[in-house]
Amino acid sequence: MTDKALSAPFLRLYALALLFFSANAMLNVIVPLRSEELGASNGRIGLIMGAYMFTCMFFRPLAGHLIRRHGPAAVLRVLLLVNGVALVTYAFAGLEGYLAARVMQGVCTAFFSMALQIGIIDALPEEQRSQGLSLYSLSTYMPTVLGPLVALGIWDWGGMDAFSLVLIGLALAAGLFGYRAPIEAVRPHPEARETARGPGERLRGRRPLLVSCWLMLLASVVFGAVSTFTPLYAKQIEGGHAGVYFMIQASVIVVCRFVLSKRIPSDGRWPAGFLGAVCLCAGLGASLLALSQVGGPVVFYVSAVLVGLSQALIYPTLVSYLTFVLPEASRNVQVGLFLAAADLGVSLGGFAMGPVADRFSYGTMYAAGAVLAVLAACTALLNRPARSFAGVRGSSEAGHL
Repeated sequence: MTDKALSAPFLRLYALALLFFSANAMLNVIVPLRSEELGASNGRIGLIMGAYMFTCMFFRPLAGHLIRRHGPAAVLRVLLLVNGVALVTYAFAGLEGYLAARVMQGVCTAFFSMALQIGIIDALPEEQRSQGLSLYSLSTYMPTVLGPLVALGIWDWGGMDAFSLVLIGLALAAGLFGYRAPIEAVRPHPEARETARGPGERLRGRRPLLVSCWLMLLASVVFGAVSTFTPLYAKQIEGGHAGVYFMIQASVIVVCRFVLSKRIPSDGRWPAGFLGAVCLCAGLGASLLALSQVGGPVVFYVSAVLVGLSQALIYPTLVSYLTFVLPEASRNVQVGLFLAAADLGVSLGGFAMGPVADRFSYGTMYAAGAVLAVLAACTALLNRPARSFAGVRGSSEAGHL
């Protein structure tokens, strides 16, 4: 069988994802710095940054439903226009405008990521689904390799005026490139309803979703705290640089997802040991980040490697698993719920961890994140496989959780 996940239409979709998320990679370091410059506290910065993924959380399930009914291509064109408005808003707004722009970006990202992922899931054969999702996710992280460094360079050179011009250019480029994106049409399913299945099957189908959501929520709090506050925390570490930290973290993500895309578990079984180890990597990375003021830049940058490794592996593993064990009639909506849990975790990394940093310190905040990562590892390791249900492709092996 040909490697369809690397065919020309899919490569164009990955390129569109790379372009779309380039603005986010830059904004993730500039918005906290600009907000601090305008007098915002860590709590308010966390609110502004967390609003992005918090909005995603609410719109993911709706996005999955609407895209399933109307197809991803039409939805994609509308959201690229709204995304352009959001990016232009950053060029002219203050703190209140930043919050509004983050909300608009959250809506756009919810629909964009669901449109591309649903298109990939429905167009690829099962044995290539994990590879396609991993390569898509790889494309969303590639801008973070150099994006933060480029953003800080632009900021140091021309301030907000120069950065605003870059945002406007990215908005136009994404809109023009995405208008004719070769995304696969998804056949509408207006008649597909959850009630078409028996109550016993619905109950068995939800346990994998609930466990996966809880695991992703805990890990995402760590990732959200790292992405939101490292630009500010790095200034307290002698020899520390936020741009270099994010470059290392993103490089690890890119390399792991490219090299290991075919080795990520993709057989419908619950990979307890694999997920436990990944979560422990996140916990160790957060612990080293908490100790970086004492340990110095080496400890700081080793943390980036461990956090990047965890981010690279946990998401595609869980998404691939869910595409096997969830009933096909409601799969897109339920995958949207899983992604909403990830969004909630990232937003809590800003909402909840910002006040912790204000009340105690950044080190205490990252130590708290390490505890959550250990709890996630325990969830993965202690979860017992359940008897699979027959609603997944008729396979008696598909639902091991």
